[in-house]
Amino acid sequence: MNLYSVARRLAKPAGALAAAIAVTSCSSDILNVTNPDVLNYGEYNSLVGATPLRNGVVQDFAIVFSGNGDGFVVSTGNMADEIQAADTFDDRLFPNQRTMTTTLPAMDTYYLQMHRARAGATRTIAVWQKFKPTQKDTIAELYAMRGFTEDFFAEGWCSGVPFSEEDGSTITFGQPQTTTQILNRSVASFDTALTNAVGTNAYATSVKNIAAIGKARALLNLGQYAAAAAAVAAVPTAYQYKVYHSAATSRQQNGIFNSASPAGSRYTVGTLEGRNGLPFLTTPADPRVLWTPSTRIGFDGSSKNLPVQQKYPTNASAVVLADGIEARLIEAEAKLQGGTQADFDAMFAALNTLRATGLTAAITPLPASPTTKADAVDMLFKERAYWMWLTGHRLGDLRRLVRQYGRGTETVFPTGPVVTRPGTNYGSDVNFPVPFDETNNPNFKGCLDRKA
Repeated sequence: MNLYSVARRLAKPAGALAAAIAVTSCSSDILNVTNPDVLNYGEYNSLVGATPLRNGVVQDFAIVFSGNGDGFVVSTGNMADEIQAADTFDDRLFPNQRTMTTTLPAMDTYYLQMHRARAGATRTIAVWQKFKPTQKDTIAELYAMRGFTEDFFAEGWCSGVPFSEEDGSTITFGQPQTTTQILNRSVASFDTALTNAVGTNAYATSVKNIAAIGKARALLNLGQYAAAAAAVAAVPTAYQYKVYHSAATSRQQNGIFNSASPAGSRYTVGTLEGRNGLPFLTTPADPRVLWTPSTRIGFDGSSKNLPVQQKYPTNASAVVLADGIEARLIEAEAKLQGGTQADFDAMFAALNTLRATGLTAAITPLPASPTTKADAVDMLFKERAYWMWLTGHRLGDLRRLVRQYGRGTETVFPTGPVVTRPGTNYGSDVNFPVPFDETNNPNFKGCLDRKA
């Protein structure tokens, strides 16, 4: 029996039921149907609902990070120099050319989904604390997921994101937060995760590591380099925390693959974008930036011979959220802050150690230690870009180069003519504005600051 015949069989009772309702019409009881697959607020706020709630948070986080075609990895890479739009919709073209508006539906949806994942984690934490208070490692993981969404808001959006809360019946509108406030909020979530991660099994250890890296990432964004390095000192280089995907349904698929690999995709991986973009797509390919040439055509019909990224070869490929390699890169960045040649040499040695040990086969070592801080920063951020290509770090790093290292915006971000769209030049935006929908919050009047 195929799906069509099943549908026909199901359709007949539905029609009969509709007729019966029309004839009897004296009772509405038949409309009070319980759907066993959907939990109402009162049902999930229970011992039985705790695990389904947690599973929903995990899936919601996967969607906003790497499961949606316009999720965090793709959208931030599009505004940076990792990804370019091959689309006809302003939703993807405007972020790529750094000319944002507050009414781009795809970007607005992505913002709302990020809040959904964050708020879902908060509600689920309360349910687990009430009904499963001894399972602290799971509570810790939920705090870590919340911490990452908060850090993502700081890295991707302008200063002024509000954080509203709701308990199923009441909405408490949040006040706009500065980028520093958002990052401190993220650090607090990761600290609470670390406090709750008390177990000694492999799962608990993994949660401790992911919380430590997340905290260090937020501290790095705050310019607290020594504290960031200390946070990840115990994380093994081989450690990975992966966000998993599946080909089973579109909700579960890898959105990075879907957005930048098939024929007619709305995005493509970029190289040397807008004068300042890094040469990601080299021949032979850097083992950290795997790609192959193709004759693929983009959704716009004019973007041709698009390269195919091979980091995520299928729509079921997992994506690394954080790993020991990031931990070592954070330590390397802390080393260069002293500004002496000894500091540059220490950073250089750390980067070459990672090249020797970070992959199964060693990468050719960097040839010489930098002799100025500017050169050391260039080397460090290029290594970060290659090691963490297509993992959602690049936009945050470009903004840090401006905010923390004094680089000019137009020396960091893609600038000049947009090669893929003749007659168009890059704008000056370095982040996403808070969508217009947020004006439903009476406390929100617009971004506090659109600068890096």
